[in-house]
Amino acid sequence: MAGGNRNPPVVAVGTASYHETVAAMAACSAHRTSYALEGRDRTATGDSLEFAHSVARGLDDSPRWLDCRYLYDAAGSHIFERICEQPEYYLTRTEGAILAAVGLDIALRTGSITLIELGSGSSIKTGLLLDAYCELYGNACYTPVDISSSILEHAREELAASLPDVQVAPLNSTYDGAFPIFREHSPAMLLFLGSTLGNLNEAESLDFWERVAANLSSGDYCLLGLDINEDAATIDAAYNDAAGWSEAFTRNLFARMNRELGSAIATDAIQHVAAFNRECSRVEIYARFQRAQSIYIEPFDRVFELEAGEQILTEISCKFRLEEMVPYLADFDFITEQIYTDSDKRFAVLLLERR
Repeated sequence: MAGGNRNPPVVAVGTASYHETVAAMAACSAHRTSYALEGRDRTATGDSLEFAHSVARGLDDSPRWLDCRYLYDAAGSHIFERICEQPEYYLTRTEGAILAAVGLDIALRTGSITLIELGSGSSIKTGLLLDAYCELYGNACYTPVDISSSILEHAREELAASLPDVQVAPLNSTYDGAFPIFREHSPAMLLFLGSTLGNLNEAESLDFWERVAANLSSGDYCLLGLDINEDAATIDAAYNDAAGWSEAFTRNLFARMNRELGSAIATDAIQHVAAFNRECSRVEIYARFQRAQSIYIEPFDRVFELEAGEQILTEISCKFRLEEMVPYLADFDFITEQIYTDSDKRFAVLLLERR
């Protein structure tokens, strides 16, 4: 079985246009409206000290960095949803087109099963998959996991309206808080979509898969979305959209520091810098300070001085090669049962089974 896993079947599906894919995803959320930003967010209230520790640790380091998880407060989650709607951002519409085309095949292969999604966001793409499970089995159970409670509540309300046969049990948590529920819901399929895996560095990825493997039961599944695009121009455009949402996303992290940590940062003097590093096969996103600034961390009464032109790494987005990922995942006892790609080979969705 492990030997056969080295060359799993690859299914290429037709590439829908931008408008066709948006229409397909909208069909699962016909009553969708803009969600409120005033909702409580797990990392914005009660965990500000953890946020402060993380920021101080990153600013103390050389080169300086910030943990990308803190990009996703209520405002950041809202901005990211706008990024996903931009024509340059191929990841969302391409993955959505794949799920729309192969949802029934995935549901047939797994059988009726509980779906657990890490970093679920608005759950729009997942609605395409849930619709397939409802069509085959009459209903579905879904646990979206996200650190933004406002976006979780919005997703729950929209799914209740568009897919009333889906039982939704949201979990407002980090990944750490979700791992223990995997076995409780077995048989289950973990959804890790949007190439979110690309935000993890090598050590974080290793830790992630060790914990996933330890908490999923034998026979459970994982549906993994991976960005496999190799075209630098297309990649760079996706992270530098003309509408400016990517820049707003980066700046919001520092606005959040102002709100929660009293940092007194002039966010209008922060430049969003994102470029594809071909050698490392990843996009690196920085905040470049266009003038010297002092960053105050109120909980610790500490000040960090940044010079004009200095950059802070805020996020990475790794790109993947299937011929490397299949054996890598096998090391964690995951069999790659099926690979679905778009016809342009920009994105892949892998159906994995836990041995």
